Amino acid sequence: MQSYSEFLDLSVGFPQEGFNVVDNELYFHDLNLMEMIETYGTPLKFTYLPIISRNIQQCKIWFQRAMLKNQYRGTYQYCYCTKSSHFKFVLEEALKNDIHIETSSAFDIPIIHHLEKQGKIDKNILVICNGFKRQSYKQYIVDSIREGFTNIIPVLDNKEEFLFYDDELDQPVTLGMRIAAEEQPDSQFYTSRLGIRSEDIIPFWQERIRPHKNFKVKLLHFFINSGITDTPYYWNELEKHVTLYCEFKKINPDLCMLDIGGGFPFKNSLSFDFDYEYMVDEIVKRIKEICAEHGVHEPDLVTEFGKYTVAEASGVLYKVLGRKQQNDREKWFMLDGSFITDLPDIWALNQRYILLPVNNWNHTYEKVNMGGITCDGMDYYNQEAHVNNIFMPKTRKMQYVGFFHTGAYQEVLSGYGGVHHCLLPSPKHVLIKKNKDETIQYEVFGEEQNSRQTLKLLGYT
Repeated sequence: MQSYSEFLDLSVGFPQEGFNVVDNELYFHDLNLMEMIETYGTPLKFTYLPIISRNIQQCKIWFQRAMLKNQYRGTYQYCYCTKSSHFKFVLEEALKNDIHIETSSAFDIPIIHHLEKQGKIDKNILVICNGFKRQSYKQYIVDSIREGFTNIIPVLDNKEEFLFYDDELDQPVTLGMRIAAEEQPDSQFYTSRLGIRSEDIIPFWQERIRPHKNFKVKLLHFFINSGITDTPYYWNELEKHVTLYCEFKKINPDLCMLDIGGGFPFKNSLSFDFDYEYMVDEIVKRIKEICAEHGVHEPDLVTEFGKYTVAEASGVLYKVLGRKQQNDREKWFMLDGSFITDLPDIWALNQRYILLPVNNWNHTYEKVNMGGITCDGMDYYNQEAHVNNIFMPKTRKMQYVGFFHTGAYQEVLSGYGGVHHCLLPSPKHVLIKKNKDETIQYEVFGEEQNSRQTLKLLGYT
């Protein structure tokens, strides 16, 4: 019978970019994962920071090429969507690449002030403030504008939001407006709960904003919940929103920026197939064509990529604590962690990640289910993105497995360092950096949570 290594190669083609096997052990971007396990133990979360910069630079190249190819006269700004991961190490790595920031809640703003005080950014950085804003969020925005953050753009999510800025600010302010996009055909709703109805955008500007000379609407924003996909739904929504931009631009000369939101996918399967360069070229081409039809200068483009920026930089490594044959067909690998607490999108959204064994690649293979260690019936993983099965090496030796490209949302959704289901501790988290001389540096960002910390959170100490 063929080995697991041969089986995977025949199934999806292996090795692939970022993954290789040396002496029957898996390497991630040339990082020795077994060596990491022997040094730090499991369960272990890790983040390889250079991947963040690589993805940002690659995206900038795609947009640059598309704009040159299509003779597009606008510029491109890459904004990082902070809600994907707010950690300092993520922001600092991303900001090395001459990018800007998109925020979604009040506490984002103190993070920006901290980064400015540390010299990581200056007050000219573009900050696009999205979301339905509580009082504290709006107040932080107003205070920041008064303190000299000249490129903060509050994006109006509703008409009432403008009233607050009008009452509080008497200096020049740049505003954005968010269009409430139509939802996908299979959605329970017709229109997004976020943003202002498309038919109200221009009348509201004419009646309420234009009379106030210190407020200028320079940015129009939309987000399509399907993400950026090569589907009739996406292209139809894009055309509608760009057409609205053109109509708005004709009566509002200040309008010059179109924020097309986020939605770049990340590689969640070894069979992942998404042509990023084609999609960027097609978006740029279609926006230019629509603007030409309306006799309008192309807008400067802004994106807010979050998952794409950070997902592929991280992974989680587990040890198989035990094997259980529960009936004739169902075999379980019981792991030393939990999907509910470590990778909550698996439980909440049925999200799939790349799952691979770390060792024993020369053994034959078998079909298995992955079981988390909590007592919850939903704490399992039993299929890949491309096939309704999981296969692992068939061996009685110690087995380690890894879930990869897990860097977006998982820590904040699971509540880093908080109280988790069945009181499972947050795993140890290791940061991996590359020095100027290309040597690799490891740093423990957070130790595994201990019982004393948990008891304190629960009020026992």
